[in-house]
Amino acid sequence: MLLHFIRGIFIIVIFAALFVSITSEIENPTDAEKLTQAQIWLAFIGGLSLAVIVLFIDWLLPKKSLSALAGIFFGLIVGIFFSWALSLVLDMVNDVFKMGLVGNNLKLAKWIMGICICYFVISFVMRTKDDVRFIIPYVEFSRQTKGIRPLVLDTSVIIDGRIADICQTKLFDAPLVLPRFVLNELQLIADSADKLKRVRGRRGLDILHKLQDNPVIEVQLDDTPPPGINDHSPVDQKLVAFTKNCNGKLLTNDYNLSKVAQVRQVDVININDLTNALKTVVLPGETMQVRIIKPGEESQQGIGYLDDGTMVVVEEGRNKIGEKVLIIVTSALQTSAGRMIFGKYERPVRENGIDNNDNNHRNKK
Repeated sequence: MLLHFIRGIFIIVIFAALFVSITSEIENPTDAEKLTQAQIWLAFIGGLSLAVIVLFIDWLLPKKSLSALAGIFFGLIVGIFFSWALSLVLDMVNDVFKMGLVGNNLKLAKWIMGICICYFVISFVMRTKDDVRFIIPYVEFSRQTKGIRPLVLDTSVIIDGRIADICQTKLFDAPLVLPRFVLNELQLIADSADKLKRVRGRRGLDILHKLQDNPVIEVQLDDTPPPGINDHSPVDQKLVAFTKNCNGKLLTNDYNLSKVAQVRQVDVININDLTNALKTVVLPGETMQVRIIKPGEESQQGIGYLDDGTMVVVEEGRNKIGEKVLIIVTSALQTSAGRMIFGKYERPVRENGIDNNDNNHRNKK
């Protein structure tokens, strides 16, 4: 969008330069510089043709990411320098080859040349400067990461809802950034014909509203499109490019997205990893209580869950479904997808002072 605006400014400046130069020539002609009407129109059409050619060549150049202010400033400085240098070359060529450019004609040629050079340099810088490095021919300046980096929200982490409670603890002091395409995806999920998706989408919108209403949390809606990414590209691809462009950290609980972002050298905060890191460490040999609710995949295995959702696989627990038992932990497996605890059945747990075996014996009677 900004590049189109710069193109429009370029056309306006070209028009203005041509108009001022030709008007000045008509109103104050010198004896040696009197132009016919055909010559005036030829100069006007020639200037416009040059501007169109410049825009066409610029349009054919491959598009890359841009950083507006730095690109415009640096491009303008370099463009002015090259314009000044080439104006000296133009004077020398005009004198050597007797091109007949004098007075206003020479000034017009310099103005058109300077405008075209500045535009080319600005456009080139904006197309070749990404968010990680600023490249000048044969020299590279690596950007240093300093200060607070924004946290970019993924759709899954909004629907999950734990981010609201985490931010309430003031663990994160960085602003939460919500890209426009993530909000659009959340709205599509909320409007889905599938009931389960619709419920999840509406939950995500409620969580987002809760985040915005919380004075402790700063939520920013960003309409900036990801650089170099098509509008029809997958949201995960847009998220990685957007996060890299704004030098932020991606907040998600999607395991696959986390791995892709790490390959692209984007910092990721996985909510599942954070939650697992805060859980109490369970060591082999410790005992715990769990209620068996369903059979496991292997024979004699029973499956139970802790209050935080951690799955517990109990050996010799298949025939204890519905009972609360005491187990001895044998091992624990912790990954980005969650945590699993493996244990061995020890004995039933007394509830209300009565052993489960006693209850079963009385029921049989």
